[in-house]
Amino acid sequence: MQKLINIGFGNIVIQSRVIAVVSPGSSPMKRLRETAKDGNHLIDATEGRKTRSVIVTDSGHIILSALNTATITSRLKTKDA
Repeated sequence: MQKLINIGFGNIVIQSRVIAVVSPGSSPMKRLRETAKDGNHLIDATEGRKTRSVIVTDSGHIILSALNTATITSRLKTKDA
């Protein structure tokens, strides 16, 4: 059975598919977001709120979340234990 992580507002991600959880403010993350948008690999799970974290998956999808990076990271660690 695969473990699921809540990334906010009822949106979930499969834990084993997550490669990285990063903050969205840096220039490389902004470029990554634009590249994913152009290639139809961007998933916006912010429900119209400010993007506070960017989740990179092993399938190449980029997921935007309104939850803080620390919150998502702690949820990943909790599921590991």
